[in-house]
Amino acid sequence: MSTDTLDIDAVDAYLANHLDGHRGPLEATKFAVGQSNPTFELKTPDKSFVLRRKPPGVLLKSAHAIDREFRVQSALAGSKVPVPKMYLLCEDDDIIGSAFYVMEHLQGRTFLEPTMKGESNETRTAILDEMNRVLAELHMVDIDAVGLSDYGPTGNYFERQIARWTKQYRASETNEIADMDALISALEASIPEDDGQRTLVHGDYRIDNLMFERDGSRCIGVLDWELSTIGHPYADLAAVIMQWQMPPGREGRGLAGINRDSLGLPSDQAFIARYCERRGISGIENFGFYLAFNFFRMAGILQGVYKRALDGNASDPARAQAFGAYVPVFAQHGLSALK
Repeated sequence: MSTDTLDIDAVDAYLANHLDGHRGPLEATKFAVGQSNPTFELKTPDKSFVLRRKPPGVLLKSAHAIDREFRVQSALAGSKVPVPKMYLLCEDDDIIGSAFYVMEHLQGRTFLEPTMKGESNETRTAILDEMNRVLAELHMVDIDAVGLSDYGPTGNYFERQIARWTKQYRASETNEIADMDALISALEASIPEDDGQRTLVHGDYRIDNLMFERDGSRCIGVLDWELSTIGHPYADLAAVIMQWQMPPGREGRGLAGINRDSLGLPSDQAFIARYCERRGISGIENFGFYLAFNFFRMAGILQGVYKRALDGNASDPARAQAFGAYVPVFAQHGLSALK
């Protein structure tokens, strides 16, 4: 079954029965983004929505957990972490071939990469400071108060994440990558002692997963919560810094080689320091481990996307095929970060 199509009649009928005030006819357009969970804009005569679904086909266990995406965003409604309004979750695979949920279609702007071409230095500075503020707010959410205390297991977050992503990587492994094997071993041997921090983590926090108001710097929505869980906040912070170490442009979406001062962009150290200030902590030791962990996890994610392309059920097959070449690159970056 193609991930580019959607059974419009089935969705329309389901919304008519489950969404108050729904009125067809319905139109659907697939967004270009969303390698993991195919995402569609739904248009009706009255308003538009966003539908996110699991891809059809055989999937890795625990992957594409759209029910978790729906739950966490529902829990954050009204918090200091901006999220779209959640309308409904359908876990019946028989409706369109896989589970899906429907949420608000936010009207704002996104930036594919942190250079934010065409924006003023003042806007760039404000946007990244807002990105920093929202991240700190995310990690200060009272998980008990919002009903998410059981959203992730207890215990050492990095220990279980390394075990989980190693298993995922092995399940989608297509050829032996020596640096990836070395990185896995090195990470397992250098996990920091648990410092007691247990917060909500996004799991893929980067600028292209945030939406901002059209004419300002305020964040109006944090998107793509598939990898969210209860874990350690430094994983999210290091994910931002990891992304910035990538080359600029559509593929890398990073800041490597960029003169940040000339664009009004903060250094890694300044971004980390501002985050620590907002959270009331003095600093972060052993940041290289958290950075290496993110390179490792991203390599595992890319390997999974590549394997889906080979299996014929990737959201964007051509692009997913290309992702396979990045797995050893991320593994090398991870080993370098540990040093």
